[in-house]
Amino acid sequence: MDEAAAVPDGPRSAAGRSRDGAGGRIEDALTDPLVQAVRDLGGYGGLVYLRSRDRRSLVLAMITGVPRSLLRSWWRVPVGGALPMAEAYRRDETLWLPDEHATMVRFPHFTAGLPYSFGSAYQPVRTRGEAVGVLVVLRSAARDPMDGEAVGLALRPAERAMEERLDRLVAGRPAAHHVEYDDEPISVRLPTPAAHPVRVGLIDWDLDSDRCTADDDALALLGLDRSAYGGTIADVEARVSPDDLHELRESRHDALADGRVRSRHFRVLDESRGEEKTGYRPVELWGHLVQGGAGSARILVGALVDAGGGLTAAEAAERLPDGLFSLDQDGRLTYANRRCEELLGSGREDLFGRYPWEVVTWLRDPAYEDRYRAAMLSQEQVSFLVRRPDGNWLSFVLFPDVHGLTGRVFPTGPPTGAEPEPEAGSAAAPGPTAVAPPPGPVAAARAGALYHVVQMASVLTEAVTVQDVCRAVSEQLLPAFGARELALYTVHEGRMYLLWESGYPEGFLTPFEGVTLDTHLPGVHALTTRLPLFFESPEDLSLAYPGITLDRMQAWSFLPLIASGRSVGSCILGWDAPHRFTPDERSALTALSGLAAQAMERARLYDSESAVARGLQEGLLPHRLPIVEGLRTTGRYLPGTQGMAIGGDWYDVITTGRGVALVIGDVEGHSVGAAAVMGQLRSAVHAFAASERPPQEVITHTNRLLSELESDVFATCCYIELDPATGRALAVRAGHPPPLLRHPDGRAETLDLAGGVMLGVQPDSVYPVTALALAPGSVLALYTDGLVERPGSDIETGIDAVRHRLSETPADSVEHLADRLVGTARQARERPDDVALLLTAYR
Repeated sequence: MDEAAAVPDGPRSAAGRSRDGAGGRIEDALTDPLVQAVRDLGGYGGLVYLRSRDRRSLVLAMITGVPRSLLRSWWRVPVGGALPMAEAYRRDETLWLPDEHATMVRFPHFTAGLPYSFGSAYQPVRTRGEAVGVLVVLRSAARDPMDGEAVGLALRPAERAMEERLDRLVAGRPAAHHVEYDDEPISVRLPTPAAHPVRVGLIDWDLDSDRCTADDDALALLGLDRSAYGGTIADVEARVSPDDLHELRESRHDALADGRVRSRHFRVLDESRGEEKTGYRPVELWGHLVQGGAGSARILVGALVDAGGGLTAAEAAERLPDGLFSLDQDGRLTYANRRCEELLGSGREDLFGRYPWEVVTWLRDPAYEDRYRAAMLSQEQVSFLVRRPDGNWLSFVLFPDVHGLTGRVFPTGPPTGAEPEPEAGSAAAPGPTAVAPPPGPVAAARAGALYHVVQMASVLTEAVTVQDVCRAVSEQLLPAFGARELALYTVHEGRMYLLWESGYPEGFLTPFEGVTLDTHLPGVHALTTRLPLFFESPEDLSLAYPGITLDRMQAWSFLPLIASGRSVGSCILGWDAPHRFTPDERSALTALSGLAAQAMERARLYDSESAVARGLQEGLLPHRLPIVEGLRTTGRYLPGTQGMAIGGDWYDVITTGRGVALVIGDVEGHSVGAAAVMGQLRSAVHAFAASERPPQEVITHTNRLLSELESDVFATCCYIELDPATGRALAVRAGHPPPLLRHPDGRAETLDLAGGVMLGVQPDSVYPVTALALAPGSVLALYTDGLVERPGSDIETGIDAVRHRLSETPADSVEHLADRLVGTARQARERPDDVALLLTAYR
């Protein structure tokens, strides 16, 4: 068996799945610690999530105390999702949410999918010190409150036990990554309280001779001593209550007339508790008639059942004036008394083993099913009113526990403010009405679908570019629905082109690049017909598209991407096993494809606008720097990743009559307006410098100009006039970060320049001048704050980091040195500000 078989890699039998080569099973590692965690925390249910093989998902591996059906949409969740189990896994730390309010604050999208009152604890599951999953315990919010520290202490024994067992499970394997899961969850029942046992005894009653043989259990039920038992029915009758002798004798008549006895009840003397407590024990007789040897004897082969062991509970329920019923964990009916039948208007044979809201037509309102889910997930009593089609009102009260729930139903009056009854003869009959239905989704699957839609919408609001949208769709859809492959296509000039793919074999999609919209392919048809296509097996796909090239996948969905009535492209998902698409799943995928299309269209427009913005920015920056004898200069500019790729950072090298002016500046903001102000300032500095004004006058006049523009923005600037012949320089700084100087020996320092306020703050500000002297082999670095500022860190730390890189990098090439200094900023996914850098090597 393969080395990853500590967890199943595909559907297998419940007994054989998850068994490794040494005979260990994932059930052996998880079951007892999971039950222990639920018990130690005083919970009512527990889950264990393990990471999937592709690391994109957390997969529900084991569940106890909670119906599987209620959590169907959360069997597989994205590792990067806004979910408590995902966050506990990512951070590798315990998370405690004591009630729905705490959950709403931290995870509003999760609450949208499960809007019920319950507490939940999330503890990372580890092996060899590495997080491989999450242990979840559900707890009633109505129980005594606990703080996070107490929860962590309560879970610690189960956490350690689970880790020890998982360590043994993967012993001998090279890495902990072999703990992974990709199958359906394993259900484990919580221990049930011990009930009074039901005893059964066997008898053979010769109806012709009234001789009776009985085993020890039957004799014990009848209170007979075998040594004194004469083997006749008279011995039995002597123990039966006189009031019930007729019932016993009628069982003989039943057997002779019908060939069987169906549930004859009688009471027998019970002396087991002492003479002063002598009473009667209820006994029930079942049996059938057989013929003795050669047909000479007619024998009733029967079973005596101790009805006092619990069988009389049903009789007691039948005598109540209210309707009583019981549902299992999944909501299917397991018991209903006669009064319940009368009130619901449906026979028990129609209700047994089925959902009441499916059988009783006037209960087919999703709100009623939601009340069952609310009771099971909160483990608190739930009550509600329903109006029957005949206008009468019923009150339902649900009493849950971890194994199901018992319900009570009884007639009641209309609630305050209820609609008046229709007048006699009215054609409109009153329909079923739920009073105060709960907020949120109305079916477990629909709740999960709602979560995925809300989560996708939230993620897509933060996606800016087309690549951001594609990445977000891939990271959300694949783990949420268990798909293995995803391809996103866009349509351009009547052809389809690949935007993004994940999971496909190398080169598989190449033949489909640029296909026309009349090509006989499901992805094309989904787009042109604007209808989603679902294929649950390779046979389904081949039947609809004979000759189509199939990869290793076994099921597919082809979703059109339609935005504002415009065909944007197609989204293709593939599953590696045959997959049944439920109506809710089809609806969710269709809705999500619409969200993706809208986000993609918005991102496409943004990319187009950004291209224009980048062109404007590039037009405002110098196309090339002048060549100055004795100097080697180079510049770098990186736009910020937030907002439009345009800002107010600039740099320039200006030749003057006294040498060369090195300039760098930063106008606050990221907009076309900021770029326009930057262009004006750059032109002003260039004009003042070319007129051979001294450095302090250049900055003073530029400051006055910006104040007169009344642009409501400020700017920083550093201006250094350098004489290449001598290395002497004069520097002026207006609110700008200090320049860095690399000495010929490689030592780098931050130049402490006297400075003034930012440009545009005070029209009459005075800017002091600092004299510098550069030695041959020195490198001067001017930069904007985007290079040295990082969220959560002070600017001094950033300056020091750039200074170290400047010192450690060889200065043989200013181009290489510039790339090295902006390398970290260039690789950052999030760059809040623009980055500008001007390097000058003095030779």
